[in-house]
Amino acid sequence: MSNKKPGLIKRYWDGLKRPSAKYSLLTLLTVGFFSGIIFWGGFNTAMEATNTMEFCISCHEMRDTVYQEYKETIHYSNRSGVRAICSDCHVPKDWVHKIARKTQATFKELPHKMLGTIGTPEKFEAKRMELATNEWNNMKATDSRECRNCHAFEGMDAKKQKPRAQQQHAQAKTERKTCIDCHKGIAHLLPKEYKEDEE
Repeated sequence: MSNKKPGLIKRYWDGLKRPSAKYSLLTLLTVGFFSGIIFWGGFNTAMEATNTMEFCISCHEMRDTVYQEYKETIHYSNRSGVRAICSDCHVPKDWVHKIARKTQATFKELPHKMLGTIGTPEKFEAKRMELATNEWNNMKATDSRECRNCHAFEGMDAKKQKPRAQQQHAQAKTERKTCIDCHKGIAHLLPKEYKEDEE
């Protein structure tokens, strides 16, 4: 008779056939660990897929209105070839704020897509001021966080700016203004109802 002890795999397999607390917990942890990895990978893949330009303009409301406007701006085509896409301006980079923004889109914006709230150019134009105001308020509340992913006072070479821009940026820095205070309409048309003296 051999005195060999059974191998780890054989003991584990025998434990699965005759469950014990030790092997049940080990199985639960193993399955949970690998399920977590699969879920997290799928979740992050979906998060990144919804941050692409293709996803953003997959609905005609965006493709036929604001996307067409954006294609005429410096954020789309410029001398340096750097392009900001929808998510660069409208989705935070850090995980916590990104999840909050995606949740907001799911529960606040997706129902309006299904209801057709802005489903025609006429409906979109009728809501443009409200939509723009909401976005401007969000940007102001976050100190134009998404703008600052690419633009920062510290990175600006004032000597390469026109005199008016130099003066306004210096004033904005002193008065602690945020990008959207002065740059409304930089990527999309301003609503017809917008009045500059509202500032």
